[in-house]
Amino acid sequence: MSLPKTAIEPLHFRQALGHYASGITVITSQAGEEPVGFTCQSFYSVSMHPPLVSFSVMASSLSYPKIRRAGRFAVNILSGAQVSVSNQFARQGADKWHGIDWQRSPLGNPVIAGCLHWLDCEIHAEHAAGDHVIVIGEVKALQSPADTPEQPLLYFRGQYRNLAANVPA
Repeated sequence: MSLPKTAIEPLHFRQALGHYASGITVITSQAGEEPVGFTCQSFYSVSMHPPLVSFSVMASSLSYPKIRRAGRFAVNILSGAQVSVSNQFARQGADKWHGIDWQRSPLGNPVIAGCLHWLDCEIHAEHAAGDHVIVIGEVKALQSPADTPEQPLLYFRGQYRNLAANVPA
């Protein structure tokens, strides 16, 4: 018995996926003299050997073509205190870097001050996937800027969230 084929309503699909909690990152690069970046919640590890990570970006992104040309990017893993950073980099057309303190990574990518951790990557592969591009990066360097008690910035059901408590496994 086969299930009937039905079209998935985009809003319903988005709401369903909103039930999956994720961390928030900002993907950054340096395009000539211009730092570029965007907020990204679709980030994950791919492989340990070699060390690969991946993120997905809208195919219509204005920032990603600049990152592609640079051939490299940093993943800035945001802390719970960086809601304003996430919001600032989620806007299109605004000066995303206004008031943002950052320094260059070993590969020359912008690393945002106060993030929990960063990974410095070279683009390893790209795959078209519907209205997005899946980007795989090979990690060349990584660092936790400080041993901090900060919590990660999480996103769940369309809102930023905090970890309520550590639950024993």
